[in-house]
Amino acid sequence: MKKVIIHSVPVAISFTWLMAIHQTFNPVILKGPDFLKFYLILVFGFYASIFILNSLKETISRITLYFAGSVFLLGIIKLIRGIMLEKPIGFLIMILIAEVIVILVFILNHINKKMNS
Repeated sequence: MKKVIIHSVPVAISFTWLMAIHQTFNPVILKGPDFLKFYLILVFGFYASIFILNSLKETISRITLYFAGSVFLLGIIKLIRGIMLEKPIGFLIMILIAEVIVILVFILNHINKKMNS
């Protein structure tokens, strides 16, 4: 339960920012720079919560991987929408590549900890 609450904080912060600034809860309809601001708040907050859990000696659980997958899926949805609308998507692709690398590091770290136990 503690992990769900810790991971929900960045989601709540990013959606509160989205509602306060753009009066919507749908991040997919945002234009490029506004979506990137929202997405960076979400991604940095989420990975900060992962580092907080690591500093508390908590293991990376399936809940963490589900949250990472849902954040990544949101980026993929926006990427597909940008491609369909023929918009520039370079920054989003770079963020998604970095996110894949970080997710793979956490998954490999999780697998190594399970094998050593």
